[in-house]
Amino acid sequence: MDRYPPIADHGLIGDLQTAALVTSEGVIDWFAAPRFDSPSIFASLLDHADGGHFRFAPSSSEVTRRQLYYPDTAGVVTRFMSPDGVGEVIDHMPVIRSRTPSDRHTVVRVVRTVRGTVRFALDCRPRFDYARADHTLEVTDRTATFRAPGTTAYLQTTFPLERDGRDARGSVTLEAGQAAAAVFTVCEPDGAPPPPPTVDTITEELWDNIDFWQGWVRTSRYRGRWPDMVNRSAITLKLLTYAPTGAPVAAATMGLPEQVGGERNWDYRYTWVRDGSLSVRALLDLGFVEEAGQFIHWIGERLRDREGADGEPLQIMYRVDGDPRLTEEILGHFEGYRGSSPVRAGNAAADQLQLDIYGEALYAMSEGVEEIGQQVGYHGWKGLARLMDWLADHWDRPDEGIWETRGGRKDFTYSRVMCWAAFDNCLKLAEEFRRPADTQRWTRARDTILEEVMERGWSQKEQALVQHYGADVLDASLLLAPRVGFIAPRSPGWLSTLDAMDHRLVSDSLVYRYDPAASPDGLRGSEGTFSLCTFLYVDALARAGRLPQARYTFEKMHTYANHVGLFAEEIGPSGEQLGNFPQAFTHLSLIMAATTLDEALDRLAAR
Repeated sequence: MDRYPPIADHGLIGDLQTAALVTSEGVIDWFAAPRFDSPSIFASLLDHADGGHFRFAPSSSEVTRRQLYYPDTAGVVTRFMSPDGVGEVIDHMPVIRSRTPSDRHTVVRVVRTVRGTVRFALDCRPRFDYARADHTLEVTDRTATFRAPGTTAYLQTTFPLERDGRDARGSVTLEAGQAAAAVFTVCEPDGAPPPPPTVDTITEELWDNIDFWQGWVRTSRYRGRWPDMVNRSAITLKLLTYAPTGAPVAAATMGLPEQVGGERNWDYRYTWVRDGSLSVRALLDLGFVEEAGQFIHWIGERLRDREGADGEPLQIMYRVDGDPRLTEEILGHFEGYRGSSPVRAGNAAADQLQLDIYGEALYAMSEGVEEIGQQVGYHGWKGLARLMDWLADHWDRPDEGIWETRGGRKDFTYSRVMCWAAFDNCLKLAEEFRRPADTQRWTRARDTILEEVMERGWSQKEQALVQHYGADVLDASLLLAPRVGFIAPRSPGWLSTLDAMDHRLVSDSLVYRYDPAASPDGLRGSEGTFSLCTFLYVDALARAGRLPQARYTFEKMHTYANHVGLFAEEIGPSGEQLGNFPQAFTHLSLIMAATTLDEALDRLAAR
């Protein structure tokens, strides 16, 4: 068992309320329950010795490993080939079909031998509450019961178990055609154990899960050139969405570093208004109207929660149930992934001011009205109008910007661009649906922002839109400007901005979000290229008519996906994946880039 496997060496499984990571060694080294943002139960990814893990794999070390997803599903198949035989582990979490939050979550692990003879060893070492809580253990022949404050977990197998201190272990030898199973169930303290598993019932449940995922993927309307990558990204977005509320988390994990050994280690298991709002367009492009509509409803609830309150109408991120409290704490007892510390739970950036979220939220709501038919009722519209009246008085402020820098507030250009988008979208809604609105005031604010950005956010030196007023630093967030309509995608000013980004931010088709050395962000160390930005770059190139460059960049980016098609947040200097994993923003931007590029290539072919 690797002490710390590469971040990319994982597949993701989930039940639409939480998720787990499985390595190609057959180790579950990350699992939190009952929700994405709950304390961990297995976290050896952040502390090998004490974080906890669940290994189920051949006992022989002389194996060749291969990992894949069962096609168009969230089931991970890990294959092991040895001189004695070939075995495999199939991992999945039964989907919770109800939208009611559940305290019961199950990881199902099925092993079988397909050739020869394979001995599988099981080692289950849960560590509750980020490894801070003690637990008791009771072991019978085929059940291990772990009890910790507030949580009970049952490990049930089709073969004998034995105690190993406060952990459980077991082994089973299988001939070709034979199978065995282990089921790990987390529930509330007094929750009853599930029925004992049998190979037949587990197999039936596995096929039911396969049918669910393949049936869902078949509803996609994507018919473009990259179905495998787009379908995998869609499934990943679905896996990272908390079904009871429709709120997507930014990633399944916390604490994975943007620079190994550095301090840029954040908790991404929350819902960013920005990420979720942009996911609406990606979901609609694929025809997933229900999922898009659910998030728009979630955004509307957040606005209603703050209606009439002092201060900001929206916070930049929330817990999946809409709770705004994300107090950040340091888990000093965790050594961090390969020594990357501190490990943080919670996220203090929730208290930052990021004005761009209003543009992204209104962009999502506008898309919803046009394509979902979710018309805002009279009282809902009055709330939106009050929001825009408030924004007319508050858009012109320094903020922390989209990247949540901790180097002080600035007049970030992207924040202004998205405030422009907020007014522009609301003006369109007011006109289309004949709603009462102070359109003159909104129009004046929109036009003032545009003039200010083009005057103060433009660098004569770089001949480009820049990160913040008075600077010559470039910022890849502005790649979204043509998508939201702020600037024409083939205008001279935008094409020269693209050229400047290509010169300053692009490295062999990969895109940095900005240069921390040129624009200090209040943190030590460096970071890799930002995969989101690379896909936004593809989108912008396609809109600019630079199709050969766009397609080559897009195809090249696929080579940086991991072995099962997943992306973390960043790509490091040696092509390694960095940051929390997998990242929803990267996968939604892949979908956006694919659909934009497909449409542009189709138009070219038609001509």
